[in-house]
Amino acid sequence: MLGACASPPYGDPIAAAMADADLGMQPGDLRAAYCDLRTGRTVLYRAHEIVHAASTMKLAVMIEVFRQADRYHLDLDEPIPIVNRFRSLVDGSPYELSNLQDSEADLYSRIGQTMPIRELTRRMIVQSSNLATNLLIARVGADRVQATVEGLGARRMQVRRGVEDTKAFEAGLSNTTTAEDLMILLRAVATGNAASPPRCSEMIGILRDQEHRTVIPAGLPSGMVVAHKTGQISTVLHDAGIVDPLGPSPYVLVLLSTRRAEPTLNTSTLVELSSRIFELHTGASR
Repeated sequence: MLGACASPPYGDPIAAAMADADLGMQPGDLRAAYCDLRTGRTVLYRAHEIVHAASTMKLAVMIEVFRQADRYHLDLDEPIPIVNRFRSLVDGSPYELSNLQDSEADLYSRIGQTMPIRELTRRMIVQSSNLATNLLIARVGADRVQATVEGLGARRMQVRRGVEDTKAFEAGLSNTTTAEDLMILLRAVATGNAASPPRCSEMIGILRDQEHRTVIPAGLPSGMVVAHKTGQISTVLHDAGIVDPLGPSPYVLVLLSTRRAEPTLNTSTLVELSSRIFELHTGASR
């Protein structure tokens, strides 16, 4: 039975590894959270501090999509018209997304066509499609996404709007999160509590297919399964996932980094931290 997460005493070796990693970048860059899903042991490092969520907020959108499939009979095979015109949170004025700022460009060539909700959700996670994200938020509602994350216990996370809403960004209305909140959401997915157990299993399958694998997976042994979601803009580099989700000793790891230090230094340090935490986790699980 998966344990309920509770913080360990001060001096935990994983906490020490997190603190060392923070010093290895620039002190104050790192926020991190770890939870052993078998025992419930949790380690939090500056995990209550709020940062820009970048694309990690897409995890919350996916959860809401699958919850609506459970609760409101939303049809995941429902075709959604592909458009590139959205309303700013600030004043309702229209804006468009740029395919040059999106990690998934194929969807732009399909404007005017339709695509099932399930496939849009997959592209939002696996390829981090911004256009798919905005289409899904328009379908399920940012207010419902926010209500869901709060209901699951992620009370500091804010999902206010779609991606690339420049007016909202300039007004200080960004999507934000904490390491602890992302840990809470991933724990809910891993334990079958974010939606129905079959829907949670499907979400894990989507997260396992993540194509951006330069942080948490890069520090793990070859072939190790990670169900995760990344987030990266000019000012942050994030990764949050469930390591070995179907194995005997899975754990959640969230690494959030503000990029005051040189970006490649942050990346390499986070990879090393992922590796060190895996060693400590597997050593404690033997």
